[in-house]
Amino acid sequence: MVPNEGDIATGKRKAEEQVVSEEKRKKKKKKKQVATPRPACSWVYFSREFIKEYIASHPESSGLKAATKAASDAWKSMSLEEKAKYTNRAREVWDNYLSTAPARTPKPRKQTKLVTRCSPGRLFNVLQRLTPEQKAAVKSMGFGSLLGLRCRTLRRSLCLWLLERFNTTRCSLEICGERIPLSPKDVELVMGLAASGKDVVNSGPDDLIAVLRHSYNASNRGISVRLLEERLAAPEAGEDFKRSFVLYALGTLLSPTARLDVSPSFLHFMTNMDVVHQYNWGKFLLDRLVREVSRFRQGKQRAVGGCLLFLQLFYYESISVDGLGPLATAVVPCLSSWGEDEITEREKRERKLGGYGLGEVIFKERCLGMEYPECRDQLDGPPVDSISTGVERGPLFEQEGGTQGDMPVLIRSKNVVCGDIAVVVDSVRVPCRNKEYGCNETVDYMNNDHEETCTYAPCSCPLLDCNFVGSSDQLSLHFSSKHWDSGRRFRVLKG
Repeated sequence: MVPNEGDIATGKRKAEEQVVSEEKRKKKKKKKQVATPRPACSWVYFSREFIKEYIASHPESSGLKAATKAASDAWKSMSLEEKAKYTNRAREVWDNYLSTAPARTPKPRKQTKLVTRCSPGRLFNVLQRLTPEQKAAVKSMGFGSLLGLRCRTLRRSLCLWLLERFNTTRCSLEICGERIPLSPKDVELVMGLAASGKDVVNSGPDDLIAVLRHSYNASNRGISVRLLEERLAAPEAGEDFKRSFVLYALGTLLSPTARLDVSPSFLHFMTNMDVVHQYNWGKFLLDRLVREVSRFRQGKQRAVGGCLLFLQLFYYESISVDGLGPLATAVVPCLSSWGEDEITEREKRERKLGGYGLGEVIFKERCLGMEYPECRDQLDGPPVDSISTGVERGPLFEQEGGTQGDMPVLIRSKNVVCGDIAVVVDSVRVPCRNKEYGCNETVDYMNNDHEETCTYAPCSCPLLDCNFVGSSDQLSLHFSSKHWDSGRRFRVLKG
C-alpha cells in the first residue's frame, strides 16, 4: 500500500512534535544551579537553642510564636560576654563561607531615565526666605555664591547625556571629540566654592556626633529634609542655623546621595562650625560626584547622586553653540549667570543645532599662578561685574583686554589656537588627586594617564548602605571590623 500525501504530512508533523517534546523533557531534567545558602547570624544560632529548650520546658505555651518572643526578649537582655559564644560561632561559619563562596559581581545598570535627588529648586525656595542676618552667616561660611542661585530645575536629558560621557577614572568629560578634564578649580569657577584648604573628612567615631545625631533625629536612613526646612524657617542665624543650612545645601544640591534624606555622615565635619570656611569644598564636591556616579554604574544604587547641576552648568560654559563670533563676556562664578530664561534659550539653540555635543569647545585659563584665597575673597563678596577678555592669538595668553583684580579669565574667543593653550598648560604639574590616600606622584594637568592606573585610588565600601571611602588598606580594616558578617567576599589585591 502506497502512503498518500496526507499520511506523509501527518508523519512529518508527529516526528516534529516528538522532537520538540524530547527537548522539553531534557530541559526539565536539567537541575537548577542552587547557590550556596548564606550562613546564619549569631541571633539565629541562639534562637534555635533557646526555642528548643523553651518548648520542652513550657508545654503549655501557645507554640512557636511565644517561644520566639521569649527568645527575642532574652537576647536583648544578654550582655556582650554572654553573646560571645554565638558571635564567635557565627564568625567562624562566615569566614569559612567567604573563603569558599564565589564572589558576586553586581550587574552594571543601564540608565534609561534619570533618577536623582539633586534638587536646586528646593534650595532656591529656601534661599528666598533667608533674612539679611542669615545671608551674612551663609557668606561667612564660604557659601555666599549659592545666594546667587537662579536655576530651579535640572535639564535631565542633558544630565543623562553628560553622565554617559563622564569618565570617572580620569575625572573628565569626553564630549565634542575631546577629553575635558575636571578639577576643583572648575567647581570654583562654576559654583563659587573654595578649591583650596583642608580636606573634608566625613568619617570618624560615631560617639563624637552622637549628640548631633540626636539633635537632628538622625535615623539609619538619614536626616529628614523636611526637618531641616523647618529649622531653616526660623529667623535665628546662629550655629544651629549654619549647620542646618550646610546640611541642607549638601543634601539637596552639592552632594546628594541616592536617598531622599541627608546623610548623617556629614555631621563629622560640622562639630565646629567656625572652621567650615577653611575646607576645600570644590574637591569634596567633585570627589563625591565621581564616587556617586561610580556606585550607580556598578549597580549599587538606583538614583544618581552628586551635584549634577555642576555638570550641566560646566557644559553650558565650556561648549559654545553660537558659532564663530566676537568675544563674549562671562561672570564668575557662573552659577549666577544661568537662570531659567537663559537655560531655556540655550536649550532652544541646542535643538536648533541638532542636539547636544555639536558645539565648539571653549578653552579657559584656569587661574594659573593665582592663589585661590585671593580669588575666594572676591567670590564671597559682592557680585562681580562681567569680565571682558581680549585674548588674541599668542603664545602665552597675554591679557590685552581688561580683567577685574585677580579674577579668573574666561576665554571665549574662537581665535585661540589649541597649540597656544598647550604651551601654558603642559608646564603645569599638580599632585595626584589620590594624594590623601598615600600617592606622592605629580602628574601633568592635561595629559594625565597616571590617575587611571593609580594603585592608591580610593575604594568605596561594597555594601549599599555604607558611605565609607578610603584606601584599600583602610577599606580592608573597615570591612573586617564593621561588616564581618555581611556575606560579601572581600580581599585586598596588591599591585
